[in-house]
Amino acid sequence: MTNPADLPETLPLFPLAGAVLLPRARLPLHIFEPRYLAMVEDCLKSDRRLIGMIQPRGEGTPPPLTMVGCAGRLTSFSELEDGRYMVTLTGVARFALVQEVAGFVPYRRGRVDFTAYLADLNPPEPDPDFDRRVFLKDLSRYLQAHKMGTDWSNLKEADDEMLVNVLSMLCPFGPEEKQALLEAVTLPARRRSLETLIAYALQSSGAGEGTLQ
Repeated sequence: MTNPADLPETLPLFPLAGAVLLPRARLPLHIFEPRYLAMVEDCLKSDRRLIGMIQPRGEGTPPPLTMVGCAGRLTSFSELEDGRYMVTLTGVARFALVQEVAGFVPYRRGRVDFTAYLADLNPPEPDPDFDRRVFLKDLSRYLQAHKMGTDWSNLKEADDEMLVNVLSMLCPFGPEEKQALLEAVTLPARRRSLETLIAYALQSSGAGEGTLQ
């Protein structure tokens, strides 16, 4: 989907703290709550098959939502024997949440505006100042400090956007940090924020020099 005219005015919303989706990246989800099972079933019946990933903020029933999320297309679906679903969303474009929309469905829906994020529909953005060698060295230390493994061959082969976006989604930052990465206007801005968060985490943990495998 690359045509702005194909983007809807309303989206089903999946609020999930600590989970963000970015353009062209993939987010696997385990669906088991009845309201979200209904959301996935309705999504599968639609032409666009889009779901809006968005983080809650603060307390409340239901909790208020952040003002920016990302629409993802349901690109993989499997049903388990007990009725749960395993799905994958592939990021399409970010959106601003205009307001929630009442309706006769058990899940939340929102009127959304993609105007500020139409560049997400363009081909991957370059980042000419990205020093991958230094970044991957710091990333190796960060992952070691957090006892996290990764597939270095895939990381090294990924283009700049995929590398930065996937790590922004997967690294165990807090919800506010994840939201800041989501809302970064450009890829270089997101990459710089990611580098800052990794450097701060390394400094806080006192992690020493690591070796890239």
